[in-house]
Amino acid sequence: MALAQSLQQKLLQKLSPQQIALMKLLQVPTANLEERIKEELEENPALEMGEDEDGNNTDDEIKDEFESEEEDNEFETEGSEDEYDNVDVSEYIVDDDGEIADYKMKDDNYPEMDDKKTLPIRLENSFFDLVLNQLGMLELDERSYKIAEQIVGSLDNDGYLRRELSSIVDDLAFRQNITSTENEVEAIIKNIQQFDPPGICARDLQECLLLQLKRKSNEGKKVSLAIEILTNFYDEFIKKHYLKIQLKLNLTDDDLKDVIHQIIKLNPKPGGNVGEINKAESYIIPDFFIVNTNGLLELTLNSRNAPELRISEGYKEMMRQYDKGNKKDRRQKEAVQFIKQKIDSAKWFIEMIQQRQHTLLSSMNTIMRHQEEFFLTGDVLTMKPMILKDIAEKTGLDISTVSRVANSKFVQTEFGTYRLKYFFSESLSTDSGEEVSTREVKEILSNLIDDEDKLKPLSDEFLTDMLNAKGYNIARRTVAKYREQLNIPVARLRKEL
Repeated sequence: MALAQSLQQKLLQKLSPQQIALMKLLQVPTANLEERIKEELEENPALEMGEDEDGNNTDDEIKDEFESEEEDNEFETEGSEDEYDNVDVSEYIVDDDGEIADYKMKDDNYPEMDDKKTLPIRLENSFFDLVLNQLGMLELDERSYKIAEQIVGSLDNDGYLRRELSSIVDDLAFRQNITSTENEVEAIIKNIQQFDPPGICARDLQECLLLQLKRKSNEGKKVSLAIEILTNFYDEFIKKHYLKIQLKLNLTDDDLKDVIHQIIKLNPKPGGNVGEINKAESYIIPDFFIVNTNGLLELTLNSRNAPELRISEGYKEMMRQYDKGNKKDRRQKEAVQFIKQKIDSAKWFIEMIQQRQHTLLSSMNTIMRHQEEFFLTGDVLTMKPMILKDIAEKTGLDISTVSRVANSKFVQTEFGTYRLKYFFSESLSTDSGEEVSTREVKEILSNLIDDEDKLKPLSDEFLTDMLNAKGYNIARRTVAKYREQLNIPVARLRKEL
């Protein structure tokens, strides 16, 4: 095949390294932004915090080396002599306003929101520490203690032991060089199940509940009856086939109510309320604040815990010294090239932070204006349909950029703190042709179920008829989908005695 030349026209989309870095920075929530900035401060000595700090050994050392007497190197540096000689030092000393643009993370208009620079940090023992500490109460030899440690290390965060006994025996053989049997491991598991909190080291929910009830076995007939039901009629109980249980055990409605009352007080996740494992108590750091001032919404970006950034004065001074000096040998040119790279990198990072803040504020301001009535009243029924495309069109941003902004971000309002994704929902038509948010339909559906007679809960068909009567054109399968999204069980499982 002969070689030939030809002209081709292609349309390609390429992202620069700076654009890729900005996209990654947009996804970082405020709670993790400080950590990301500290990483950049450690990697780039030309970038520093705005507050005056005691000394900067890195700058001093580089400056001393830069100003010292140099000898000719035995190697040639990368780049031509013209590249070094044509460095425009003014670009790295001053900008259009006379200074390199520094970036302040604080909001001067709301200084009271930046008073505290630290977040509360919980210092407490984890669930695993609590269980390991209780091992000391058992009279175990060194070998048995290592087996017990292996079992505790196999517990899930909620306190369950879901690893098979044979797998634990294999782990002990390969990792601890301990030969054991399943019976031996089972015996130690029984001992650990006596630890606090009650129910730990259970293999499934049934065993977990039974372990807790057996701790209360001396409290009377109600507990004994609950143990019998969970032991012999567990499937019927979780499926709420109460009539079968009553017929087999000859129970009255009051007896069954007492048993149910005993069981619902038990903890299905014994490890979930101890130490660091309790994710429900994890701190949420809002990325935005919306304040209602006499009917006027004010939006601010959370800049707490983020340091002010600027270009290092030491590096600026080194560029000035280079510009004033007459002797520019290889050593100096290498140093100025290094300084140039670091200052460029610092400027890019500062610009990315600025662009991040601008993009976040622009997107959140558009969301606030779109859902203004909700932020003023807190009424979910006033929420309008909104998808990523709506915000992208109004801000001029790409849909993927808006998606990154909404990901893992929170806004604090006077009605609570919400995920940004909470405000995005599809539309649903009413009989009048008006488009309403599916969030509104879900809220009405939730209210209907909350107000239902628990002795005769509403079926999906009946809920569909009620919504249609209110003017919402919705199918039964859609009602079932919304109910599942709200984590609401079917009517049979909502029935109470």
